[in-house]
This record gives sequence, C-alpha cells and structure tokens, in this order.
Amino acid sequence: MNTTTAPKTLTLGRPGLAGSLARRSAYDWLFALLVVLGAGYAFQRYNASMDGYEQAILLGSVPALVALGWFWGPLRGLSLGVGAATLLAIALYNRQTDGFGADLAKGESVFLLKYFISSQSAILWMAVLFCMSTVFYWIGMLSKVGSGPAGAHNTGRDNTALVLGSRLAWAGVVMALVGTLVRWFESHQIAPDIGHIPVSNLYEVFIMFCWMTALFYLYFEQHYRTKALGGFVMLIVTAAVGFLVWYTVARDAAQIQPLVPALQSWWMKLHVPANFIGYGTFALAAMVAFAFLIQRQAEETRWWKLAPLFLLGLVLCFEPLVFRAAKLSTSAGYWAMYFGVSVLIVGTIILGRRRLAARLPSPEVLDDVMYKSIAVGFAFFTIATILGAFWAAEAWGGYWSWDPKETWALIVWLNYAAWLHMRLMKGLRGAVSAWWALGGLVITTFAFLGVNMFLSGLHSYGEL
Repeated sequence: MNTTTAPKTLTLGRPGLAGSLARRSAYDWLFALLVVLGAGYAFQRYNASMDGYEQAILLGSVPALVALGWFWGPLRGLSLGVGAATLLAIALYNRQTDGFGADLAKGESVFLLKYFISSQSAILWMAVLFCMSTVFYWIGMLSKVGSGPAGAHNTGRDNTALVLGSRLAWAGVVMALVGTLVRWFESHQIAPDIGHIPVSNLYEVFIMFCWMTALFYLYFEQHYRTKALGGFVMLIVTAAVGFLVWYTVARDAAQIQPLVPALQSWWMKLHVPANFIGYGTFALAAMVAFAFLIQRQAEETRWWKLAPLFLLGLVLCFEPLVFRAAKLSTSAGYWAMYFGVSVLIVGTIILGRRRLAARLPSPEVLDDVMYKSIAVGFAFFTIATILGAFWAAEAWGGYWSWDPKETWALIVWLNYAAWLHMRLMKGLRGAVSAWWALGGLVITTFAFLGVNMFLSGLHSYGEL
C-alpha cells in the first residue's frame, strides 16, 4: 500500500460553511445583494400592511431565496428576470393613479401592459408557451433517433426541437411568475382589504401548479442532462392549462375577488404553496412513471397487455372523465374536443413507444427521478397538512374535523407514505412502483378537484 496517499483521505467530505462561502462568485454575491435590497424595499414600502407573522415570512424568504439561487444557478437569472419585469409593470401602472392607488385601467392603453406584463396578459402567455413547449418536446421525441451502440439510450444528443421545448418551458415559468406577482400588486390597487397573495382560488392555484411542476421538471432536466422527459411531464402541465382556459372563460375566473372570511389568514401564504409543491411533484412522478411503463412495454405486441396503459393514460387527462354532466352542460363542445385530443395523444404515445423508448433515459434514471419527486412532494405535503391543522384550529376551533378535503388529504398522505415505506424498507422498484405512482395521481386529482365538485364541507368555498 502506498502510504503517500493516506493523508489525502483527510480532505474528503463536505466543505465547511466558510469554504462554501469563499467559493461564491461575484455574481452569487451580487444576486444575494439584490435579494436583500429587494426585500428591504418591500419592507419599507409595505410594512404598514403586514402583521408580525408576514414580516417574519418576508425576512425568512431572503436567505431561502439566496440559498436556492446558490444551489441551482438558473434560479438566479429567473429571479432577477421576473423581478425586473414585475417592477417594470408596477412602474407603468404607477405612472397614473386614481383615488386609491395605481390606475389599473392603464393596462388597456399601455402597450407592454396590454400585451405582455399585466397579470392576465402574462398568464395567457404562460398558457401559450407551455402548450408550445409540449408540442416541441414531442416533435423532438418522435424525430428519428441517431444510431448508437445497441441498447444505448440516446439522450445525450438533444435535437433542436427538444432544446426549443426546454426554452419555451422556461419562458412559460417566467410569464407565470410575472403574472402571479403583478396580479398580487393589482389586487392591492382595487380597494382597501382586497389585496391578497394570489393563491386563493382554483384559477390562481392552477397557475401555481403549472409553473411549480414545470420548474421542478426543469431542475431534473438539468440535473440528469436529458430533455427526454419533457414531453411526458409537460403533458400534465398542458392538461392543467386546458382546465385553466375553460375555467377562465366559463367562470370569468381571472377577475380579482375579495377573500372569503375563511381565507383571511396568513396561514394561507404557507399552507397553499407547500400543498402545491406536493401536488406538482406527485404529478411529475406520475408522468415519469408513465414514461417508465412505456419504455418497459416498448417491445410488447399483444394489445391486451397494452390496454391498461391506454386506459390509465386517459385517466391522466382527468377533466373530461371526472366532471359531472352538469358541469359540462355549457361547454360540452370544448370538453369533447379536449377528450378527443387526449385520446389521440395517448394513442400516439403507445403506438410510438419503440421510438420513445430509444429516447428515454435508462430505467434507473427514471426510477430515481420518480423517487426523488415523491420524496420532495411527501415532505412538503406533510408540512402543508400540519400547517393546515393549525389554520383549521384558528379558523374553526379544531385541528381536525374529518372534513372531506381533510380526509382525502390524509388518503393522499397515506398513499405516498406507504409508497416510500415500501421503497425504503422493502426495496420496491420496477413496474409495481411505477403503477403505484401513476395510480397515485388519480387519488391526488380527486383530492384536489374531485372533492371540490362532488363533496361539501368546511372547504365548500373552493367549489367549482
């Protein structure tokens, strides 16, 4: 044994905090400074409207955002770009005021506001960009795969369509965040006591679901250096966009409304985002599981073996199958077209499974993404459930009341707790794990939407 190598083992391990800070670039420190300045401006400008808890949330968000930006570099550019666009929108609004604040009517006469960065314009751009991203991802996935070693997965050579799909997904996230932040500002300009963080109704939380799911996917895309899962994951985002478009038109949902009394709590600012990190990552895991099963069945020729994939694929396009007829009576044509497109997409995926399998990462990578997505989602869903109990105690006088929404949240939690237990304790892998994760999306979807449509209770303010 060469003893000269022994001292080197003493340097292995994670660097200390001082070493980590010393390696930060000038851009890292500039980003941190801008975050601190931005938070300071927000506190100076709006602290009179905040209670102690909200001030603590603002203070805690500073190190959290800096740490996330240092952990994943693209978040720095995303944060600065979104911040700049939001401040531009606020400045354009503030050029003319009315009796209470900024004159929101300027949104119809200023070019940039009307077509790009008012809240509704930005959110419409989000919808268009996410749909375009999905299309380009699938064009890239279905294009001819280059030759390579037998059994190799050709994920290292991203074609132009896949690159465009990724960039459009990033652009969609930017517009979603700009729309959300500008909507928050707009709500405070309408009248006293109207302003609130835009996470209070289905319109607002569907926007959050879209950008959160896309952003978590983009992290995995960069981490694993493959864009081959984009088509699968963006399908669920596009499904949410489809619901959002219908809901906006049919319910005039884009209008900013005052909060109902049950939602007038600072707990909402924590509970709802944590909940939707869970929903988004559970959906991401389900679509990765779908890709895993497609890859596994790539060489299957017996149609009855593929029938479960086809049927469950239709369930993933959940809206037409879970809505009651009464909910569709005024928009049956839209949902008929939606359902037809869903059938076409799922059929195309199954028919093109061999070509898709050649593009997908290895089963080990798919399994790892599935596991990490569920682990992150479970952690945040657990936090959201605990926060929800505290919120319930404040609003209704009890931590748990077996309300339908609470009961189904518990079912979702138990489902993924069991999945993680079986994986960590029993080594659950492969098709059973994937089917379970995919089936979990059906349970999660009912907890998210089905309860609002079919059941009543303390959460009836969320009814469609």
